[in-house]
Amino acid sequence: MTTDTPTIDNTRHELYRREIAAGEARCAVFRRTYDAPIEDVWDACTDPARLRRWYAPVEGDLTLGGSFTQGAFGPGKVTRCEAPRLLTVALGGVEPASDEIELRLTANPDGGTTLEFEHATTRDTHEINGQIFDAVYCMGGGYGPRLITLDQHLRGELPATVNAGELHLLAEYRPAIDASMAALAELIEADRNR
Repeated sequence: MTTDTPTIDNTRHELYRREIAAGEARCAVFRRTYDAPIEDVWDACTDPARLRRWYAPVEGDLTLGGSFTQGAFGPGKVTRCEAPRLLTVALGGVEPASDEIELRLTANPDGGTTLEFEHATTRDTHEINGQIFDAVYCMGGGYGPRLITLDQHLRGELPATVNAGELHLLAEYRPAIDASMAALAELIEADRNR
């Protein structure tokens, strides 16, 4: 199995700032169009059994006010839920949350769906295995490959052997990680020079 360059290149990246409950946040947006109806993409993003296949081992309640866990990504709480177009979650288990994820789905005229996956963070850095990285830069390693596994899942092409919690260990997803982190590095540099 490979994740070829055209598949990787189908994800668009954007970085901007906006206020969240914890203060001014940098917002990384990952935009991708899927060849699936909006209801199917929504279900894949809100059903813990389906999330477990392509995203992470999510457990809990993904309805408005519900709390959940997502493996190494930590706990979260649903703060907005407008099926099948908008889902906002606060991450970290404290208030105000330093991080928020918002999923915005748009049905396209051709029957496909555009997903905007926004992660807003007030944190400057993130520690991984004792190393300190820019908090936004790290998002490329998490979301870059997962937006590809979502595509594979929606098409019924995600191998059963793939463990969504270990995508960073699988060579076939390394190009997606590298491409997404490189795209974010350019946006971070532009943000520093604004």
